[in-house]
Amino acid sequence: MAQPQKFFENLSGAGKAIGVLTSGGDAQGMNAAVRAVVRMGIYVEAKVYFVYEGYQGMVDGGDNIIEVSWESVSSILQVGGTVIGSARCKSFRSRDGRLQAAYNLIQRGITNLCVIGGDGSLTGANLFREEWSGYLEELVQNGKIEAAAAQKYSHLNIVGMVGSIDNDFCGTDMTIGTDSALHRIIEVVDAIMTTAQSHQRTFVLEVMGRHCGYLALVSALACGADWVFIPESPPEEGWEDIMCGKLSENRARRKRLNIIIVSEGAIDSHNKPITSEIIKDLVVKRLGFDTRVTILGHVQRGGTPSAFDRILASRMGVECVLALLEATPETPACVVSLCGNQAVRLPLMECVQMTQEVQKAMDEQRFEDAVRLRGRSFENNLNTYKLLSHKKNVSELPKDNQCSSNFNVAVLNVGAPAAGMNGAVRSAVRVGITEGHKMFAVNDGFEGFAKGQIKEIKWGDVGGWTGQGGSLLGTKRTLPAKYFDQIADQIRAHSINALLVIGGFEAFESMQQLAEARGTYEEFCIPMCIVPATISNNVPGTDLSLGADTALNAIMETCDRIKQSASGTKRRVFIIETMGGYCGYLANMGGLAAGADAAYIFEEQFDIRELQANVEHLTEKMKTSIQRGLVLRNENCNENYTTDFIYQLYSEEGKGVFDCRKNVLGHMQQGGAPSPFDRNFGTKISAKAVQWISRKLKETYKKGRIFANTEDSVCLLGMRRRALLFQPVMQLRDETDFKHRIPKEQWWLKLRPLMKILAKYKTSYDISDAGQLEHVHVPRPKESEAGAI
Repeated sequence: MAQPQKFFENLSGAGKAIGVLTSGGDAQGMNAAVRAVVRMGIYVEAKVYFVYEGYQGMVDGGDNIIEVSWESVSSILQVGGTVIGSARCKSFRSRDGRLQAAYNLIQRGITNLCVIGGDGSLTGANLFREEWSGYLEELVQNGKIEAAAAQKYSHLNIVGMVGSIDNDFCGTDMTIGTDSALHRIIEVVDAIMTTAQSHQRTFVLEVMGRHCGYLALVSALACGADWVFIPESPPEEGWEDIMCGKLSENRARRKRLNIIIVSEGAIDSHNKPITSEIIKDLVVKRLGFDTRVTILGHVQRGGTPSAFDRILASRMGVECVLALLEATPETPACVVSLCGNQAVRLPLMECVQMTQEVQKAMDEQRFEDAVRLRGRSFENNLNTYKLLSHKKNVSELPKDNQCSSNFNVAVLNVGAPAAGMNGAVRSAVRVGITEGHKMFAVNDGFEGFAKGQIKEIKWGDVGGWTGQGGSLLGTKRTLPAKYFDQIADQIRAHSINALLVIGGFEAFESMQQLAEARGTYEEFCIPMCIVPATISNNVPGTDLSLGADTALNAIMETCDRIKQSASGTKRRVFIIETMGGYCGYLANMGGLAAGADAAYIFEEQFDIRELQANVEHLTEKMKTSIQRGLVLRNENCNENYTTDFIYQLYSEEGKGVFDCRKNVLGHMQQGGAPSPFDRNFGTKISAKAVQWISRKLKETYKKGRIFANTEDSVCLLGMRRRALLFQPVMQLRDETDFKHRIPKEQWWLKLRPLMKILAKYKTSYDISDAGQLEHVHVPRPKESEAGAI
């Protein structure tokens, strides 16, 4: 039964005061979270205060706790670190320090705290909340506050957001700052790879992660590193021989470089540290390779936040204010987390206890438990890395007496190129070979398939593909219907037993055509799977498509530069056109990530009155200290209100108040190296798709041949809310608007009011999914990985 819609208009912050502070290590995206808390707080008519320098500022009081306005958080969205400062605070660890902090908050009427930090900061906040009533009693006894004030401010509400580049907090898939830190690491790795190849060098890269190997593991997965050292999964005894053997084996296969990634907290199975210098000395001594060490250090904390972190932090900040408004004296302190694609609230101390359990497991050398407790996502990352980094010998490949395991699986790209396609192909090829299959690469989509542009592709052929943009196999938008006879001939000629198609809406349509033609062409009765890959993010059956994150970052970076150019000229509005066909995902989410004033999309029809209202809104904005505007327009949002029309309208109506410029971003959104998210997502989703194909091949192998003609043998693998699901393409037809090539329902439209609220528009915001306090899921041993992302 569908949940009734619930809107936040009934939640008023009038008479309430919210304090926001950042504590512990800084992380990119903290400012986006602060901005969202301030603007959402003011939007619901609450007073919002900055607490400068974390808990130290709360203890010191005075000018460290000041009320802020809407404009106080202008221009901080794209700034790394935290503008309100963060400091370690010894005095807050003492009861006297916390007593003083309580007094300083009561003086300003603050009984709602939003704390952005790691597990230590959040544990301190929870202790502060638990002791709150005791502080009030003591302050009344000391005559510092009146009994009436103690009555009025009788309880303290705490909501946390996790800001940490290490992603070391249990209960959330991603912490604020992690994705940006991965961007910094991958930028360095990509740069190092070119110099390493020139000189045939081995590079040992040390990344942050004193107690958590997430950064090391995901960056190793994203760049195809030869070896990775993380604290949760120490190498087995004799690792020195195994690693050196693998490095020399790779050199023998004419690989000109080796990349080893080590987490700063890496240990062996006896809890002894494994440092980058130890690894370097080992490689030089054993193999004589020219080896260099690069320690990334605080570079990982710096720079501008990625699009993912800005959107994540903005969603979390708004959710944090809603949680504070809904809190009661009985509500436990909670933390706003990300689960799959959803913002959820979890009891703070459950998350902290689980995080501490991981460290305890490592201390006690229960490393399998440590990996499991990190969560399904971490465990899946580790398993996928192991699968792709080590080529099995023929003797290790699976053998099944009931059916042949040596099937022929073809991989092709269909539709427009999207960043991450090559990483997905690499993953598919290597997992397929590991599963015992013979993998075939098809060049130039179904057009190439029909022409016989099919050849076997080996393990080493896909080395170094992860970081390359575009499509190395070549891709075309051509649908298969006009080539059915030729495609059937090629399937027969090459004995193709299964098909993996990596592409966008054309891939989705292609699979439908092939499924419908099964009655005529028996050759099409084979397992087929789609991995959605398009920058437009318009494929039915999935919340996210491969390539969309990279495109979003390209849009955001361009918008940042454009906004910066306006800071000198003042009173300027930019109209920016994004790609996406009829799907407004890039325009809407790009607007949220870049801090746009408006985003015009096809899914939300608009008229001249709305355009006029936007112009008036910008006219009012020009009277403030924020004298610039940013408007995004999806390329097909309206056939009459074109980019030129909107530009001319704004120019005319804003005459004398602001001037306009327009910018069509074009194909730059399709190019560039894939983002860490797209590399990782493509690698994992493609591996899962090939494993599904293997299962289907075994199920449908009868009497010496493959025959698959059921609906569930042609599937799309998509991310839905919190899980990865295989969905029959024929069942997705009812969810599809074929005329406009978009799904009928799109999750991101729920975030549309978020952008409007943060740009100071009055709007309705559906919070039906919010408000439910959930509990931390404790993974059990050998728990199924189904759905893990």
